[in-house]
Amino acid sequence: MTAILETPAGPATARALAPDLARGAMLLFIALANAANFAFAGQPGLDGTPHGLQRVVNFLMTTLVDSRAYPVFAVMFGYSLVQLARRHGPRVLLRRNATLIGFGLVHASLLYFGDFLGAYGIVGLICTALLLRRSDRFHRVVLWLWGVQTGYALVLAAVALATARRGDAVIVNHPNPSLAAGSYLSSMVHRLAEWPVHTATVIPFIVIVWLGIWAARHRVLEEPGRHLTLLRRTAIGGLGLAILGALPYALVSAGLLHADAGTVEAMARVHAVTGEYGGPGYVALFGLLAFHLGEARGQAGRVGAAGRVGAAGRVGLAGRVAALGQRSLSGYLFQSVCWVVVFSPWALDLGGNTYVAVLAAVAVWLVSVAAAHRMAARGERGPAETLLRRITYRTAR
Repeated sequence: MTAILETPAGPATARALAPDLARGAMLLFIALANAANFAFAGQPGLDGTPHGLQRVVNFLMTTLVDSRAYPVFAVMFGYSLVQLARRHGPRVLLRRNATLIGFGLVHASLLYFGDFLGAYGIVGLICTALLLRRSDRFHRVVLWLWGVQTGYALVLAAVALATARRGDAVIVNHPNPSLAAGSYLSSMVHRLAEWPVHTATVIPFIVIVWLGIWAARHRVLEEPGRHLTLLRRTAIGGLGLAILGALPYALVSAGLLHADAGTVEAMARVHAVTGEYGGPGYVALFGLLAFHLGEARGQAGRVGAAGRVGAAGRVGLAGRVAALGQRSLSGYLFQSVCWVVVFSPWALDLGGNTYVAVLAAVAVWLVSVAAAHRMAARGERGPAETLLRRITYRTAR
């Protein structure tokens, strides 16, 4: 049995740029998705009768964001499990994931039912107990699972095309009562009922997390120069499948394709399943970007393998986004606070408008990037990361 608790090969003096860059950049997509959810008090958070530029926003949200952003964090969560296990061992990792479940409960109770932290904690416990110490041969199973899923997605797409019928159905947002509640107390009551159901439905993303574990065992993002062919094929194939699978549903959401309700529902299923390929696709894209940034910066910005960039090399926009990626937990929670204030009926009540949702998402993300950059300049962790470490390691001691 090949254990993962080995000393990492190569220099350990710098963080790999790709994971932080991916997390920081994709927080913008998480902001777009969650702001839209709040703005329309339902999912997927789209205006069913778009006009003008709303058509473009709906199309881009459906092809690039909806069901395509969260898988990136699932891949990166699996990747981080391996990195943390190498440094601290499984016992600390179990405590950390148990703490994440507590974070998720608090987040869901106070702010947003669509919390993923609790699910990450549960999946992290499962992976730590059952997957992390398995052999390389065992972990190849996850590649076969993704192959089976690809076949399933192709069957769904074929069925949707074969049974497609014209009609006048539009995208309908499935309501979330907690987002439409008239008071904070009422919203909290609804969230406490919604969160367990939501968490249970997203637990199957363990297959996406497992793919991140496989990638981390092969140091794909720490040493992107050794895996350029894999990264290119994954970026093209993953994003290609995610976009093609979303295209019919995206055309309906933009008001450019007209179908009956059954056809739209079938398209939505294809859209959801193929969205998982956006996770590895986007991660691979950021791995390639990190490699080329390391190459461009040369010796001033690179230590060890290309893509491992030290503090001296992290300048400009990429460095600021990576700083947010290092504080992604704080950035994620900060977003939820903002959505509650901006969109809740009992607060500013600015919901129901596509443009407001997009502008709010971009503005909040930019503020979080600026705040993370200031914290990085001062050598400070994010407040949520600091609290997570204190609870985890105090418990460990």
